Amino acid sequence: MKRSLCSLLLLLALIQTQAFAESTYKFGVVPQFEPRKLSAIWSPILAELEKRTGFKLEMVGSARIPEFENEFEQGRYDFAYLNPYHSLVAARTQHYEPLIRDGGQQLFGILVVAKDGPVKTVADLNGKTVAFPSPNALGASLLIRSDLERAQKIRISPLWAQTHTSAYLNVALGKVDAAGGVMSTFDQQPESIRNKLAIIYETRRMPSHPVVAHPRVPKADREKLRQAFLDMGATTEGAALLAKIPFKQVVIATAGEYRQLSTMGLEEYYVKGAD
Repeated sequence: MKRSLCSLLLLLALIQTQAFAESTYKFGVVPQFEPRKLSAIWSPILAELEKRTGFKLEMVGSARIPEFENEFEQGRYDFAYLNPYHSLVAARTQHYEPLIRDGGQQLFGILVVAKDGPVKTVADLNGKTVAFPSPNALGASLLIRSDLERAQKIRISPLWAQTHTSAYLNVALGKVDAAGGVMSTFDQQPESIRNKLAIIYETRRMPSHPVVAHPRVPKADREKLRQAFLDMGATTEGAALLAKIPFKQVVIATAGEYRQLSTMGLEEYYVKGAD
């Protein structure tokens, strides 16, 4: 009887281990760029992480940031790469926890205008139209809109362009007077676009976008993914893949690093269910 019980327990353990090894987790990525570019950046990264963890990672894309926000607020992602303010919302609604972030650069918003256009200073934007990726993009929208209204006493008309790339393009084509973005996405624009734009304002700095995990993911698998990211960043090939996000240095992220955001009054500018 004891031998049969031991055999049964061993079989159950093996089945459970195999189930974890064959787990498929949904990995959400904030749509900073258009879908093809996002896939080109993240697919090789997730493939490498699969090799290092032993479980499957299914990238779940969203065409627009509002759709992405709805997905993580409903807890539909097992893991997600999102902006710092999103991480606060995700923690509050679904208890997501940060795993890693880029320690090589900080997040800050920028305002760009046409290099040869009439707008030269922030004051020139009063009453003008400014493109933003979405209402709730942290550096590219929340921080900038807060700074313009509170610090600069400027009123603007926002245009929601859906992605960072589209916001920059609207300025380059002369369709809007300025656009909000972040340095990391601006640097990834084609030179033909960057050369037409000038940065006239930068916001305060803060820790960069984290990768977060839903609490339903077993702790062992959360730690396995965290370590896989860290190990990837320590290799030449892995660092080259992560640089496309862009990540300059992978470090452990903690919830405490982002708590400062809850004291900035940004909830006034956060639009739930925005389109």
